[in-house]
Amino acid sequence: MEASTPGRARRGRRRAGAAGAPLSRAAVALLLSALIVRAPPSVGYLIRLPRGFRLTQDSLKIVGSSYYPVKVYVLLHQKSPHVLCVTQRLRNSELIDPSFQWLGPRGKIISENSSAQVTSTGSLVFQNFEESMTGVYTCFLEYKPTVEEVVKNLQLKYIVYAYREPHFYYQFTVRYHAAPCNSIYNISFEKKLLQILSKLVFDLSCEVSLLKSECHHVKMQKAGLQNELFFTFSVSSLDVEKGPKLCVDLSCEPSRRLSKAKNLIERFFNQQVEVLGRRSEPLPEIYYIEGTLHMVWINRCFPGYGINTLKHPKCPECCVICSPGSYNPRDGIHCLQCNSSLEFGAKACL
Repeated sequence: MEASTPGRARRGRRRAGAAGAPLSRAAVALLLSALIVRAPPSVGYLIRLPRGFRLTQDSLKIVGSSYYPVKVYVLLHQKSPHVLCVTQRLRNSELIDPSFQWLGPRGKIISENSSAQVTSTGSLVFQNFEESMTGVYTCFLEYKPTVEEVVKNLQLKYIVYAYREPHFYYQFTVRYHAAPCNSIYNISFEKKLLQILSKLVFDLSCEVSLLKSECHHVKMQKAGLQNELFFTFSVSSLDVEKGPKLCVDLSCEPSRRLSKAKNLIERFFNQQVEVLGRRSEPLPEIYYIEGTLHMVWINRCFPGYGINTLKHPKCPECCVICSPGSYNPRDGIHCLQCNSSLEFGAKACL
């Protein structure tokens, strides 16, 4: 996890009895005057292979092994690589009168199947991979090495896994000097702050969500009580279909866009400190408390999925569907052991 604490040189400008109009135009003006940073234009989504996936020239064509089941990873709701019904040696050999037959978790796979198809050369291809398609697939190959030789048989096994991109986002907390905790001006300010932060990262195809808002009485050192608003926000990247703009640049990668959003948010709060420092009149009743912004990187998998670099070295940063004997009940990082779990993608240990 990565933590960031900008502008912590001093706690400054905490005044228990600061004067000023409630929510006041001064507080809103302070926010708006800080909103001088702008996100770069024309930023959206890039559909890509997962971070950490080891791409080779054969990544889209996977061959089998006579000695062990080969693992295949397919991004959920996407087209799969071509899973070949040959070994690497046979792929480079001439086969006489080959015949192919595939069996999956639901039985025999026929070429007319709309979701899992067998090509004329015996390759298995998934068009729109669903979580329920995860499982063991077996190919039976019959062929002659030469016209004169007898028919040979080969059986190849593959374990096909669904995977998803990790759900990563920034979570940040911030504190404001506030109006009395029962004041409607705090609620109005909360809405205005969320609107401004959301607009700030919109062009990056990111969204800001308010996770928690609380008002507390804080006893200051060598001073009296003051009211403070404690906000917890998250900033996350939008899904492909929700992004406002199309993008074909590597800078559109979700983690890069989130990094840009993080920088914009940090600049926004630092700008408020600068605006406060230039004020000659009394502070507004609601204002940002310098040094209270904290940002943390959160990396999670969806329930039923987990990251396991030892089990899945070819996809070390992928959230791969949990295998039988494991489960993930919530947005954790790893699948947990559960001996009673008999299916892929378990979300509970029963």
